[in-house]
Amino acid sequence: MGERTGRFLIYLIQPTHYDDDGYPLQWHRTIVPSNSLACLNGIVHDAIERGVLAGTDVEVHSINEFNTFVSPQKIVAEIAENGGKGFVGLVGVQSNQFPRALDIARELAAGGVPVCIGGFHVSGSIAMLEDLPAELRGAQELPIALFAGQAEDGRIDEVLRDARAGRLKPLYDHGKDMPNLAGAPVPFLARGEIDRTIGTLSSLDLGRGCPFDCSFCAIINVQGRKSRFRTADDLEKIIRRNAADGIYTFFLTDDNFARNRNWEAFCDRLIALRAEGLKVRLTIQIDTLAHKIPRFIEKCTAAGVYSVFIGLENINSDSLESVGKKQNRVDDYREMFLAWKCRHAVITCGYIVGFPNDTKDSVLADIETIKRRLPIDILFLTYLTPLPGSADHRNAVAAGTWLEPDLGKYDLHHRATRHPVMSGAEWDAAYHEGHGRFYDWDHIETIFRRMVATGSNKRFSTLYRLLACRNALQNEGVAMLESAFFRVKRRRQRRSGMPLENPVVFYPRYWAHAARSVFGAAYTYLRLRRILHRAWTDPDRYDYVDEAIAPVVGGTEGEDWVATTRLTDRALRRRGQTAA
Repeated sequence: MGERTGRFLIYLIQPTHYDDDGYPLQWHRTIVPSNSLACLNGIVHDAIERGVLAGTDVEVHSINEFNTFVSPQKIVAEIAENGGKGFVGLVGVQSNQFPRALDIARELAAGGVPVCIGGFHVSGSIAMLEDLPAELRGAQELPIALFAGQAEDGRIDEVLRDARAGRLKPLYDHGKDMPNLAGAPVPFLARGEIDRTIGTLSSLDLGRGCPFDCSFCAIINVQGRKSRFRTADDLEKIIRRNAADGIYTFFLTDDNFARNRNWEAFCDRLIALRAEGLKVRLTIQIDTLAHKIPRFIEKCTAAGVYSVFIGLENINSDSLESVGKKQNRVDDYREMFLAWKCRHAVITCGYIVGFPNDTKDSVLADIETIKRRLPIDILFLTYLTPLPGSADHRNAVAAGTWLEPDLGKYDLHHRATRHPVMSGAEWDAAYHEGHGRFYDWDHIETIFRRMVATGSNKRFSTLYRLLACRNALQNEGVAMLESAFFRVKRRRQRRSGMPLENPVVFYPRYWAHAARSVFGAAYTYLRLRRILHRAWTDPDRYDYVDEAIAPVVGGTEGEDWVATTRLTDRALRRRGQTAA
């Protein structure tokens, strides 16, 4: 047996991002664990088991900064006490997280710790821009290594060996060669990390890559347009590995599970596992045409799918066509939603505010149409954002279009560019008023009544999602998936370049805000419970019907739907008319 060379410390950190006041967005408990962190944790453990760092005792720490305090100074000290033998990887870093990742990495590099940043911002920027952007060049000068692409197929091995030797390269570029996912390491997180989330759930992916051409999307240029898939055996290993820690609920991060060629094999395997007593539950992401795949909905719900996310994006054909999302057919929307609703799935949709032909009035009118005609339970409103890594961002850079210089605002909930029609104030009003209108109390009651009338048993999961969605934006200015239970702020942990606040100012403001958030959440919860109780105990609850859940009339629904949305050029063409 070879001689041991001592202990080597590896820290894998999913950084958070700064809020508008320059404090890291952190919570006592978060909603969804990081899939990027789970993947890298599994990949690194696999590398260790394969002997990539043979002769070294390796200790791996996986940290999600959204729910865990990260002290770069403490990490520097721990690695120094270990004789300088250690490495930090900042994983899954999105554009809005990059300023925070850079602040952490800067302190680590100053303390002599080898550190590498990977994720969507690095990968997307390198994939789509001719020149390395200033923030990435600045990182390399510190020096901080960059990793572009995905780490499966042994691509992490070189990074780990170089880190142990203390000679990380400036760039590890694997962006053009996508790894095979069949047989890839099992993504997992320690149970302690899972316990820092609300509920017992984890996340996983079964496929990457997307054949569609949405111009606002960075994923297609980071994960590739050619789809790659895990196998049913891979899925079973993931489920059993997590079940050993008591984890049965998962968020499937695949952008479109319906286009995974193995979807039926996955469903069949999950059905078999559920028959064994492993009561797996899944939230999946799908496209608007998934309901047309034979047996898809039936198989998915039998396999434990209880919630679906659908990229609705808009109800205007011209808007969808302008960003390359031609696969969405607005005249299929209601049929699609009813197909899922009849299977009692909780339906969540994304809606983008800020397409070129949007106005404040048209956005608000579209929201009212959605409320009236589509049985959607949860609606995520986002700004149309030129995310680094997307075609929209590349084209804006090439054209010299003004872009928000602060990467922290590329979170889909801040304006990051200018709109051709709306002023900044109008765009903000469309976004915030649209959110408020969808989640007004009357419409929430309608959501519950539709759920009861269609026989859904997802009343409390729906309630908790409505609670999170209604309060997250109002109280914290963040989306539901970035919100959680009890916001945590530390006075001395603030964005680089921003002054340390006086304790007399910081602490009263922090605790006043915390109190408002807690009491606001309590009030919202109690009112939601009251509305749900009223809908659930109504003696005529099963007789409730409205436009959204009425049966689709064959042959007329599409024409009627298009007629009641904005009659844009494409909509008119589809009706055989011409614009005036």
